[in-house]
Amino acid sequence: MANEPSGARQIGVIVCYALPGHVWLRELRLPEGATVEDALAASGFAQAFPVVKPWERGVGIFGRAAEPQARLADGDRVEVYRGLSFDPKESRRRRAEHRRAKTARNGRVRPAGLL
Repeated sequence: MANEPSGARQIGVIVCYALPGHVWLRELRLPEGATVEDALAASGFAQAFPVVKPWERGVGIFGRAAEPQARLADGDRVEVYRGLSFDPKESRRRRAEHRRAKTARNGRVRPAGLL
């Protein structure tokens, strides 16, 4: 890069936070050796979402949980997680009920005792 001091290498990272219907995304250039915590600070996440505490729900790199001091590599995507809006077990139960009802409507009923 033209603006880099001699010998100062930089990496490109993305910080993202998925909201219902919208994704907040910031592309950053950081010094080599930067951490997840550095990326969050440089992204302006705290100013954009002052009530969100990113470490409560978790922060990760490409879907894997990361600690604040984890070092970043060029091209990493830092993800700030949020709580689930539904219970995964409840969703699986509802899908199974839906499949059973659909099968019964189509006249294909499983014999008793078979799952």
